[in-house]
Amino acid sequence: MKRKTMIYLSVTAIFVLAGIFAWNTMARAAYESAEYKVVESDGKFEVREYPDLMLVATTTKLDAQGRDGSFMKLFRYISGANESDKKISMTTPVFMENDKEASAVQMGFVMPKDIAVEGVPIPTGEGVDVRKRAGGRFAVLRFSGQLNAKLAKESEAKLRTWMATKGLVADDSVESSGVETAGYDPPFTPGPLRRNEVLIRLK
Repeated sequence: MKRKTMIYLSVTAIFVLAGIFAWNTMARAAYESAEYKVVESDGKFEVREYPDLMLVATTTKLDAQGRDGSFMKLFRYISGANESDKKISMTTPVFMENDKEASAVQMGFVMPKDIAVEGVPIPTGEGVDVRKRAGGRFAVLRFSGQLNAKLAKESEAKLRTWMATKGLVADDSVESSGVETAGYDPPFTPGPLRRNEVLIRLK
């Protein structure tokens, strides 16, 4: 009896996880995603070419995961808290860009292509800015898990090791954005099913 129960629970768990995975994949597909060109692919590592992107951004801390109000500041902006009272579609990913301070990062929503072409509305909310993320070539590692500073640092170390094997050199200039992370999933997505990335701009 116990064996049958265990088999039943195992099969149920597999179906539940498969359902969550399928739903999560469809949810991602529903959003416009920032375009890029894959120059080189090596398992979970890639070299990508990004065009210029327009972002609406605010300051946060990576471990806060938006719970410090940063996410809602940006969400209010795309919900109409801008000088045009314009509602703007959500996109992926949400970029977290190192601004070279010890613990602060810039959380940024990518503006849809049509909004970027028309002109990005000026924010009316405090602490929210519009800025350009300069295009260029990036080394990227994709990974899962609940994104936090520890996991981001571990993933960055793996990416730098891979870069060294490929002879890729990071752009460490003052003008560079440094290390970025990107998240593609809603906050309630289980860690193993999440799509996270760490990106390092290349020379």
